[in-house]
Amino acid sequence: MGGICFVSLAPFDYLKGGYENAGVIWIDAHPDVSMSKDGYPMTHAMVFGALLGNGDAEFLSIVKNKKFRADEVLYVGLQGLHDCQKAFLDEVGVDYEVQSDKFISNEKIENFIAKFDQILVHFDIDVLDEKFFHSTYFADPDAGGDGSGGGKMKFDQLSEILSLISQKADVVGFSIAEYMPFDAYKMHQMFNKVKIFTE
Repeated sequence: MGGICFVSLAPFDYLKGGYENAGVIWIDAHPDVSMSKDGYPMTHAMVFGALLGNGDAEFLSIVKNKKFRADEVLYVGLQGLHDCQKAFLDEVGVDYEVQSDKFISNEKIENFIAKFDQILVHFDIDVLDEKFFHSTYFADPDAGGDGSGGGKMKFDQLSEILSLISQKADVVGFSIAEYMPFDAYKMHQMFNKVKIFTE
């Protein structure tokens, strides 16, 4: 838990080495398959590309086990893609849906889970709509970005999905990434100037 999406790289690679038939449910507004060769500067969006066996040499050197196959991943909450991301997913054969209008069905999630003995879950906080949850990158008006938008999911939708996964799957790994409590940080900065809290 904590940090950028790269928190999933080492543990998911490790778990891949321990389980022969494990699938990954990637709950994220973004596919995380960007690469520096495409002119993309932000490493937090490169992690799943490395787990799929593609990416910068520095990241691939961390991966010690077999790469994940295209049919071992299910994206939940995926929003619009950059051209390079779409090209990569199409090239490696990942079956994905951009979920700007509606999220994938419970039936599709259950069908995916049924193919595997174990499931790994990557949960990026930014899959949540920043209007309803502010501790996400896209809720900070001062944050720069790459033009990608934030997620569209509400808490009740996410709760239903996580409950379904928990009931139907043997979840052996669960990462939580990109938790950014900007409101708490700004509150801290404000109170840091009030003497009763600092002396």
